[in-house]
Amino acid sequence: MTSTNLTRTEAADRAAMLEVSHYDISLDLTTAPVGAPHSAPTFASKTTISLTAKRAGSTFIDLRDAVVKSVTIDGVDATEAARYASETGINVDLTEGDHTIVIDADCRYTNNGQGIHRFQDPADGETYLYSQFETADAKRVFACFDQPDLKATYSIHVVAPKGWKVISNSVAKTGATTDVHGNEADTFDFSVDVPLSTYLIAVCAGPWHEVTDSWTGTVAPHPETPAEHQPDGELTIPLGLYCRQSIAEYLDADTLFKETKEGFDFYAKHFGEPYPFGKYDQIFCPEYNMGAMENAGCVTIRDEYVFRSKPTHYLYERRNDTILHEMAHMWFGDLVTMQWWDDLWLNESFATWSAAAAQVEVSDYSHAWTTFANVEKAWAYKQDQLPSTHPIAADASDIDTVEQNFDGITYAKGASTLKQLAAYVGQDAFLAGARLHFARHRFGNATFADLLEALSEASGRDLSGWADQWLTTTGITTLAPDFRQSAGKYTSFAVTQEGAEPGAGELRDHRIAVGIYNLRGTGSDAVLERTKRVEIDVRGARTEVPELVDTPVGDVVLVNDDDLTYSMIRLDEGSLATVIDNIGAFTDSMARTLCWSATWQMVRAGQMRARDFVNLVLRGIPGEDKLSVLERVIAQAVSAVNVYADPQWADSTGRDLLAQGLLDYAKKETDADRALVFVNALTTVGSSNSDVVDALHAIYAGDADKAGFPAVAVDTDMQWRALKALVSAGLEGEEAIAKLEKTDNSALGAQAAIACRASVPTLANKSRVWAEATVSGDDAPSNLVIRHLLAGFNAPGSGEVLAQALDDDSRATINAEQSATSLSEHFFAVANSWWKQFSSETAQTLLEGFYPTWEISESAIAAAQRLLDSDETASPVKRIISEQQFLVKLALRAREFDAK
Repeated sequence: MTSTNLTRTEAADRAAMLEVSHYDISLDLTTAPVGAPHSAPTFASKTTISLTAKRAGSTFIDLRDAVVKSVTIDGVDATEAARYASETGINVDLTEGDHTIVIDADCRYTNNGQGIHRFQDPADGETYLYSQFETADAKRVFACFDQPDLKATYSIHVVAPKGWKVISNSVAKTGATTDVHGNEADTFDFSVDVPLSTYLIAVCAGPWHEVTDSWTGTVAPHPETPAEHQPDGELTIPLGLYCRQSIAEYLDADTLFKETKEGFDFYAKHFGEPYPFGKYDQIFCPEYNMGAMENAGCVTIRDEYVFRSKPTHYLYERRNDTILHEMAHMWFGDLVTMQWWDDLWLNESFATWSAAAAQVEVSDYSHAWTTFANVEKAWAYKQDQLPSTHPIAADASDIDTVEQNFDGITYAKGASTLKQLAAYVGQDAFLAGARLHFARHRFGNATFADLLEALSEASGRDLSGWADQWLTTTGITTLAPDFRQSAGKYTSFAVTQEGAEPGAGELRDHRIAVGIYNLRGTGSDAVLERTKRVEIDVRGARTEVPELVDTPVGDVVLVNDDDLTYSMIRLDEGSLATVIDNIGAFTDSMARTLCWSATWQMVRAGQMRARDFVNLVLRGIPGEDKLSVLERVIAQAVSAVNVYADPQWADSTGRDLLAQGLLDYAKKETDADRALVFVNALTTVGSSNSDVVDALHAIYAGDADKAGFPAVAVDTDMQWRALKALVSAGLEGEEAIAKLEKTDNSALGAQAAIACRASVPTLANKSRVWAEATVSGDDAPSNLVIRHLLAGFNAPGSGEVLAQALDDDSRATINAEQSATSLSEHFFAVANSWWKQFSSETAQTLLEGFYPTWEISESAIAAAQRLLDSDETASPVKRIISEQQFLVKLALRAREFDAK
């Protein structure tokens, strides 16, 4: 039995044996306050499970990192027979029939973002708790069968310090003040009367700031939804927003409620089923690992989305996307839940597609598909080229494997294929199929086969072949135009398709649009406009496009116009030349984004020099009017200089060229949002240009006028970013950090100070950072502290320091063996042990953050290969190492090409 790393087979065996009807959970959180007289690392957890055994036999209940005080089955003590161990759970022998099992235990608070995370706010000393259970961490808080297909109802009872608020999946019933451990406490009772999977239960506790509102609307009636499931007239949903007291002044509740209501408008119109969970709370949580989590009626969100400083436009758009993504899960994930984690991709992909579709229709971000093409697609393309690429319908043999599949394929490639499917069957038919799926499987579990059946019925199309092509294969196909011309017109035109790589070279069916664009005017008056568009189905290696014969020849040809499918595109020689000189002239943002994407992929593939891409970005900036895209392509230009360019050119020319260009644009820009993008990027380049350094000093001093930025207001976060850049260059140090830290006692200030101190460019300091980040046990740093330590460790310009030979002091600091001559060697010596030593979240963060990407060489590739070839290396570690090794190979190839 492997309770900690539950397998699909074991989950199926339990589901075949059991029906779980109800959990009654009691939690005592009065031990949470840090520094309080009765503070403790554990909390009391008592769970009563009501279930039916469909046959007699043995099974196990999941409970992790706990001390079990007692186990009773139907009133009989079974503690000794339970043989509890964290790895194997609680063993129970059951006769056929109904049973009541009671487990009394002490569970542990965490600081890694899993289970119940405990955080003390440095701004005011207040303590906050929140739960995070996906994929399978409910077992860290209460005894349960922690798998998605054993749904149940819940009663949750929480005792918390007096004055706290506790938020869960239903409205709380508060009780009288009681005496607990000699302290006053309040009680909270919750009743979840609809069946939910364990990973969707949530408990958030603390002195939260609260703002309330409500949404009222009517769910559009649809024939697929049974009449008894429709609300009687208007539906009103109470809405709540929660955040820490110390950031309450920055909670832009009006905007957040507006965007939440827009989401309910969209889903009420298109999903058929009324919102099923009574109320809808969104809790902004500190030290959060992900963007957000779709706990039913109790969505938890990273509190970096409560902006204390002016964020870029892209961050507003990203937050809106997150709100709509999690709301979509209330239907696809919570109302209808996957049978097992095989369909994790579908859960996340459907929510990703739905969020973008909702943004386009109801939000202020009507260009969301352009952002999707530039952001989600780039993530998917990057992930799909890695050696760890996997089919969208991925292996989910056990929890360890599942947790590593929260990646660009599961989210972004999957959503891209659903976008392709919606284009193939039509969006109306796609949504009709979703409604039919919700109606058939409400409050139950379903598979992709169930959804495909509903989509086939709604669209009248046989989709089985589509599923085989897109979901069971790996890699990316490449589409390109192939044409001949005479007298200014096409005499033949076809779209060619190269087989998917990496993979078996499969060809796929695509629904695409081919766009012809022509250049009008010259110089700053030049515009690139679409003059012809045809929509076709591509099948096989070559598809003729007779509709374009006799069409006037274009200056740019796009074979995935409007980004309907998931595929690389290759620009013909003439189109590429026009794009390089005129990318900012496109009047259509999607066309421009597709060209940005195509050229960036050429850089990563070693087909376009990194320095040429940097120049392309600097030329194209004035014409990029979509701020989300502007921010991304500038970030890609920074990566081009720091990762893909020949280091000699980057050091002598590249960084200063890019930084000076960004500085010039920031000084000329009158739009505050655009100027902020330029200034923020300026702090990431690592340039020693004197003008740039002077500007960074002025920002750190809080003097935008001296920096020469007419549209930018310098705030505290901007000061920290500038200071980190100065510290990493060796131009400022502890005195400057302490000075700014003294004026900013917030959690963000404490985190920024950690990153700044970790940026100090000495081997002794980098060794200190390594040692602090890799402490385990009760003294381990929190997940967010580790994140900021790594941000400073890998600050721009750190590579030269990190590559130095270890001296005796540094070797002692990181506890390296005498044979380890560098941080790189030490990493490969200890990497495999981290997976056993830390939680999966922490281990992955450390493996990715400390991987020696500063060493782009054949010897580094060989060192990684030795670890990959070892039978002692755990499979999850092999996956991470192989991915990082591939990125080093990519960078090495691109640098060699750039140097030509």
